Amino acid sequence: MTQNQPQGVFREVSLAAGIHFVATPIGNARDITLRALDILASADVIAAEDTRTTRHLMDIHGVPLRGRPMVAYHDHNGAQARPKLLAAVRDGKSVAYASEAGMPLVADPGYQLAHAALEEGLPVTCAPGPSAPLAALSISGLPSDRFLFAGFPPASGGARRKWLAELAGVDATLLIFESPKRIHRILPEMCEAFGQDRQAAICRELTKRFEEALRGTLGELVERLDGKTLKGEIVLVIDRSHGAAVTEQDLEAALLEALANMSVKQAAAEVAQRFGVGKRDVYQMALALKDTPE
Repeated sequence: MTQNQPQGVFREVSLAAGIHFVATPIGNARDITLRALDILASADVIAAEDTRTTRHLMDIHGVPLRGRPMVAYHDHNGAQARPKLLAAVRDGKSVAYASEAGMPLVADPGYQLAHAALEEGLPVTCAPGPSAPLAALSISGLPSDRFLFAGFPPASGGARRKWLAELAGVDATLLIFESPKRIHRILPEMCEAFGQDRQAAICRELTKRFEEALRGTLGELVERLDGKTLKGEIVLVIDRSHGAAVTEQDLEAALLEALANMSVKQAAAEVAQRFGVGKRDVYQMALALKDTPE
């Protein structure tokens, strides 16, 4: 540490040439690790998904930039910025890449940078740290022995229904990112795809002052959010399917029994609820059975 360097908790270290991924806080600035600060203080080049966020984080912890280049690297400029960062590593320089929040490469543009570096045989390391999906899982109260991070739902309705149908039978706790603007849309769709009795948790504002976890069945959460506006980034944690695998023959048999006393719509709703499967597909099956001559 030089005489003019601010007296922070970090220390300057000798970094080997390579890409050094750095996890950053998801809300609370004090969640940064000492190793992450060491890397940010020592790298020859600093790349960041959001340079303003990274510079602010460095300022909070007294890490000086000292004239080192800071390069924006995100989804929109990756093709242009990536060759420059790789060239720096080939020239023997250390490049720190800081995510905007959380672990690099988890719903983050750093994947292409890591892939390209490894393709060239260049060193890649990671200083692990905060992770929104894992933080949500830890406070959800749902099983953590096996889980699947599914990212953001597709934007279009058809793709989203297919995506949910594929996740419905996964034998693992599901971790899903969602916007507060779209949470009221996805929850009823999950009730239809997973069954409204599936346990879930809505975790928002993680590590921040107004952190909140809403727990209950999907159906209960739909009711609790009716007319309520949520703020902050959201991680949805959904319990795994606990039912046995449902075959098409099981559904047909249940539908034939239900159709004897119910309308197509009522029968489809009853069977979908009983088996915890998507109502739309069951309804189509019910229509076909209703129209099939005996």
